Amino acid sequence: MRKSGILLPISSLPSNYGIGAFSKEAYEFVDFLKSAGQKLWQILPLGPTSYGDSPYQSFSTFAGNPYFIDLETLVKEGLLTKQECDERQWGTHPEYVDYEKIYESRFAVLQRAFDRAFGQFGYAKKPEYVNFVKANEFWLEDYALFMAIKDANEGKSFTLWTDELRLRKESAMAECRAKYAREIEFYKFQQYLFQMQWKELKAYANKQGIEIVGDIPIYVSADSADVWANPKLFQLTEDGLPSRVAGCPPDAFSATGQLWGNPLYDWDYHKKTDYKWWMQRIAFCYELYDVLRIDHFRGFDEYWSIPYGDPTAVNGQWVKGPGYDLFATMKKVLGDKAVIAEDLGFMTDTVMELVEKTGFPGMKVLQFAFDSREESDYLPHNYVRNSVVYTGTHDNDTTLSWYSQLPKEDKALADEYLEITDTKDLEWKFIRSALGSVADTAIIPMQDYLALGGEARINTPSTLGINWKWRMKAGVTTEALAARIKKETILFGRAKAEKK
Repeated sequence: MRKSGILLPISSLPSNYGIGAFSKEAYEFVDFLKSAGQKLWQILPLGPTSYGDSPYQSFSTFAGNPYFIDLETLVKEGLLTKQECDERQWGTHPEYVDYEKIYESRFAVLQRAFDRAFGQFGYAKKPEYVNFVKANEFWLEDYALFMAIKDANEGKSFTLWTDELRLRKESAMAECRAKYAREIEFYKFQQYLFQMQWKELKAYANKQGIEIVGDIPIYVSADSADVWANPKLFQLTEDGLPSRVAGCPPDAFSATGQLWGNPLYDWDYHKKTDYKWWMQRIAFCYELYDVLRIDHFRGFDEYWSIPYGDPTAVNGQWVKGPGYDLFATMKKVLGDKAVIAEDLGFMTDTVMELVEKTGFPGMKVLQFAFDSREESDYLPHNYVRNSVVYTGTHDNDTTLSWYSQLPKEDKALADEYLEITDTKDLEWKFIRSALGSVADTAIIPMQDYLALGGEARINTPSTLGINWKWRMKAGVTTEALAARIKKETILFGRAKAEKK
């Protein structure tokens, strides 16, 4: 069935406390999606962010970001007072996240809630909390211990800890569990609040006919509980440091390639375990999301392997990944699941064969279509039904800003293809092209529906300090906008007109 949705990160929702959250504004956005005839809400990874604030570099592949916990809900539950929330500094600009202020304020406020929860509210014996801790023990214990030790080490990467801590010597671990028992419980409590609030929001969305499209990064962060607690899963030395790291080779955009620095998987070990960790990871994702977008799909066919310590990606080499074997196991263990394969970039024959063999829909991005030098697979007349079309992704500029910077020849091609004669409603030319394409699914970034410029860009790859900050203004999801989106959605067969 043809359908469509909107891409908007949780962090980009409006809210009273500096960053988007599982607050009333999130529920209102679900209502907006429903009234606009949409079936999908695509978000970015939900994990706790580290240096650089990227959701693709998280302290854990299983944990949730405590920034998204709705403080107003905690006030209603008696775990906080409104004054305790309001007296903190959350940033002064309503359209941008001030991560430094959020970091300074969020944990202090959650600590107050924790003290009450385990004091007067008796959370230690609360069945829901006890059951949550038990059900998530396979990752939660290591994550909470990791974060408690990290705090005690002034936030330093675990690769800089003492040998006893870095290599998880049992005597050191036992000492830390006793010494930091309360801090460990605090991190478990955060995850309990996160999961309870998120699952309630997701249930509401599902009830309104909205499915959540989540995002799983292929790699985990070098400084994460995943690497620290499960060294056998990765290509590490005996000292617990990476031997090879991930990235991309040099190309027309970068003479030295991209050095991501993530530890690479020991795929031979994963295969011996029937991909147990991956099956746990993916199964956990489907508790949080309805559809899973798998990032950097090419890396499962072959990946760029760079010697650890190299300053650039130049000396890397292509190495074969697990290929279809991983996804055959996934189908066997988890059954048929809804997946979007992020198959962007240079695609070899073997990658295209892997995508086709899995049956997963690939991605089409309109902003990649208008290269006047060559015929593009991203032009709508070249799409296949089993694909997902976007005007742009979180890594792209907004359509208006991108169009304004197009080279003359490329802009002429876009103008001819989309019959653009003036800039009035320019963004709708691209939106209508996506909605009208043969692709079964179309997902449009919210910024394009709001006709925003480069100030609303989510991420500029290979840059630090300027990303993941944009927030949507309160009040812009109007009935008029919803009606217009719904009209176009119905016109192009992605929603049914209501019977009168």
